[in-house]
Amino acid sequence: MERLTKFLRQRAASTFLVFVGLVIVFSLFSPRHVFINSRNIAALGKLFPDLGVVALGVGMLMICGEFDLSVASVLPFCAYIFARTLYAGFAPFWGLVLSILVGGGLGWVNGFLTVRTRMPSFITTLGTLMFWRGILYVWSQMMPLGIRQYVPTGSTFEKVFTGTILGFFPIQSLWFAIFAIILGVLLHRHRFGNWVYATGDNKDAARAMGINTDWVKTVCFTVVGLLCGFSACMQSVRIGSFAATQGIGLELRAIAACVVGGTSLRGGVGSMPGVVLGALTIPILDNGLVLLRVPVFGITAFIGLATILFVVLNAYVERRFR
Repeated sequence: MERLTKFLRQRAASTFLVFVGLVIVFSLFSPRHVFINSRNIAALGKLFPDLGVVALGVGMLMICGEFDLSVASVLPFCAYIFARTLYAGFAPFWGLVLSILVGGGLGWVNGFLTVRTRMPSFITTLGTLMFWRGILYVWSQMMPLGIRQYVPTGSTFEKVFTGTILGFFPIQSLWFAIFAIILGVLLHRHRFGNWVYATGDNKDAARAMGINTDWVKTVCFTVVGLLCGFSACMQSVRIGSFAATQGIGLELRAIAACVVGGTSLRGGVGSMPGVVLGALTIPILDNGLVLLRVPVFGITAFIGLATILFVVLNAYVERRFR
């Protein structure tokens, strides 16, 4: 365990150095140093948790040795549930609760299908990604729903999700930090975290140790769904509406954030601090490239290249450690 901890620290350190390097480069070369402008930093603090909160759960699931591609449809599905609940006359709090429960339920379905059918989670969640997206498109008829009249600007519920602390710190970032701390403690300080690492590293050995690997995987899938439900409500309150196209591409960006943070695609390796850094790096890369006037449609290419480079870097760190 000590060797694993040392290895994870080395990976997190390498990710942190790259993260700092990106911040320095964008700060120096962005026009008029706008990257470090307080307004730009505040905007980043409001936007990145939409991806970051989901990436935290996806990272823990990847450490467990599984993937969840369905987050790109679970998030808008939960956002639609939230909007329809408001239109039905319920208070925003109950819409939040229902959305989180629905997200957890969809995550549990992914886990159940994966562990029962013994199919790769890449296949099962790819299927549920398309299934729930199709159901959403038919149910919503691709029509946007405004919710600002139910969650007006300045209301308590709106401030809880999109307000600021001390007048400048976005509360979305606080929610991200809270979830990161909770999952970090669960993953690194609780025996459930040991079960997650053992399951991802060698499922058969974990079973021989008495670990219910099917239960561990199902719980991890459920956590991802719960976080999708929360992030869906947070995003909907921020933009003041629901759109069926919410979340498109989220699954690949969440996986990229975890890979950038040092999480192995094979399972058993990764850390919550690394996922946090990865969840920060992808939006910063997005934002910095936009400020450098890189064509918007070309930014995806840079993110893909960065993902490959981080995989190579992580492999190099792993070889040196061994």
